Amino acid sequence: MTSSVELTLLIVYALSFYLFIIHRSLQIARDHYAKLYGLRSGWIFHRFNDVSDAQWRNFRGNLMILTLVFGIFTLVATSCRKYGLKAKGMSVVWLMVSLVYLTYLHGACVLYILSIASANFLLVKICGRTKFVFLLWIFNLTFLICNRVYEGYPFSLFGQNWAYLDNYRGTFRWHICFNFVILRMISFGYDYHWANYSNRFDKEKHIQRCNNCSAGRTCYQLLQERSLENGKFSFTIYLCYLIYAPLYIAGPIVSFNAFASQLDTPQKTHSLKKVVWYGLRWVFSLMLMESMTHFFYYNAFAISGTWKYLSPLDIFIIGYGVLNFMWLKFFLLWRYFRFWSLINGIEAPENMPRCINNCYNLESFWRNWHASFNKWLVRYMYIPLGGTQTKLLNVWIIFTFVAVWHDLEWKLLSWAWLTCIFFIPEMIVKSTTNTLKVESSVGKFLYRELSAVAGAVTITCLMVANLVGFVIGSSGINWLLSKFLQKEGLPTLGGMFITFYVGTKLMFHISDAKKKHIHSR
Repeated sequence: MTSSVELTLLIVYALSFYLFIIHRSLQIARDHYAKLYGLRSGWIFHRFNDVSDAQWRNFRGNLMILTLVFGIFTLVATSCRKYGLKAKGMSVVWLMVSLVYLTYLHGACVLYILSIASANFLLVKICGRTKFVFLLWIFNLTFLICNRVYEGYPFSLFGQNWAYLDNYRGTFRWHICFNFVILRMISFGYDYHWANYSNRFDKEKHIQRCNNCSAGRTCYQLLQERSLENGKFSFTIYLCYLIYAPLYIAGPIVSFNAFASQLDTPQKTHSLKKVVWYGLRWVFSLMLMESMTHFFYYNAFAISGTWKYLSPLDIFIIGYGVLNFMWLKFFLLWRYFRFWSLINGIEAPENMPRCINNCYNLESFWRNWHASFNKWLVRYMYIPLGGTQTKLLNVWIIFTFVAVWHDLEWKLLSWAWLTCIFFIPEMIVKSTTNTLKVESSVGKFLYRELSAVAGAVTITCLMVANLVGFVIGSSGINWLLSKFLQKEGLPTLGGMFITFYVGTKLMFHISDAKKKHIHSR
C-alpha cells in the first residue's frame, strides 16, 4: 500500500470515528442530562451548561474581573516602561501591583506568603553558595506538605487574639497557589547557587543553531541558561518573581534567570502581531470549550457517577471526552495567563505546544502536557539526579514529587506510580531500538507497524493512568477492568486498540510531513 493511499484511509477512518463520537455523545447527553450534577442554564440554544468542574467554574466565573486586572496591570506596566524603568524599577512597580492583586485573592493570608518567602530568601543567601544548598529542598518540601495538612494554617492556631483574621482570608485559598510559589523559590535558590559556577552552556554554539537568537531575538532557553550578575538576586526582584500577577495563579512556570533577564529588556521572540493572533486563537478555543460544555456534559457524567451504569462503549466515549475536556481546560487556563505575561513583555514557556490527540508515547505526552513544569523538573531535578544515567530511578522520584506537589491524595500517588510502571517498558524499547539499525524496507515496515501497536498500547495506558489519577481514583481500577474484560466489553476494547493504532499511524504521517517541511526550508 502506498503512503498516500494509506493516509487517505487513515483520514477517512479518523473522520468517521469523530463523527460517531459526536453523534453518540449528543445522544448520551440527551438521554441522561436529568441525572447529572453541575449543570446550569446556558447561553447556547437554551441548553444546560456543564460547570461541574470547580477549577473551570471559578475561572469562567471570574474571567471578567481577571480581564479587568489584566488591563490595569498592563496599562501601569506599559506606562512605566515608557519612562525607561529597568530591572529594579520595574520589579518595584510590578511588586506593588501584584501585592494589591494578592491581597484581593488571599486577604490577611498574604502574611503567610511573605513570611515563608522571606525565610526562603534568607536561607538561599546563607547556604545557596555552599554544599548545604540541599536544605532548600527540605525547607520547601516541609512547607508543601504542612500547607496541605493544616489547610493553610487558620490564624486561630496562634491564639484567639489572631482568630479574627480568619474572617479576612480572601476569595482564593492561598496554599493552593503557593505550590507554584514553591517551584519559584527553588528556582531562585538553585539559579543563585549556579550563578558563580562554570556554566556548561555553550552560548555561541546555541546562537549559531537557534533561529531566534541568530536573528537577534533572544530565545527562552538562552534566557534560562545564562547566569545573571549578583545584583539581579535582590529581595525586591525575588519577591516580584514569586508573586508576578500574570503567572501567579497557574503559571506557566518560568525560571528565575529567564524572568529577571526580561525585566531590563522585554521579550522580542514574539512580535505584537503574533501576540494579538495568539489572543484571538485563545478566544476561538474558548468558544470550542463553551460548545463542548453545552452539548456533551462529559465531566458532569464523571462527577455524577452516572457513567458507571452505561455500556462499555459509552464509558469509553465519556472517558475519552473527559480527558479532552481536561486538556482544553488547562489549555485555556495556561494560555490566558501566558498571553497576559507576553503582553507585559515577559515570555514564559508554552504549556500545551501539542494537542493531546497527537501524542503516542509517554515521554512526548509529558513533554507537551505541562511543558513548563517539565522544563522545571528537567532543570532542577532530572539533571541534578543524574539525568539519563539514572533515568529508571529518576522517574519514580520525579513523578512521586509531582503527585505530592499536586495534592496529598492516594489516587495521585497511584497515578504517579502507574505512569512509572508504564514508562519502564517504553524506556527499555527505546534503548534497544537506538542500538539497532533497520536498513531493509521490510524491516522498516515491520518496525513502523510494531511502533504503531506500541503507540496504541501506550495511549490506552495513558488513559487509564489519568482516569485513575484525576477521575475515578485507585479504587476504580477494578471497576474499569471488570467493564472491559467481560464479554460485553471485549469488542469495545478491540475497537479502542484499532482506533488508537490508526491514530498512531496518522501521527506518524503528521511527523513525516513536518520533517519534510523543515528539510525543504
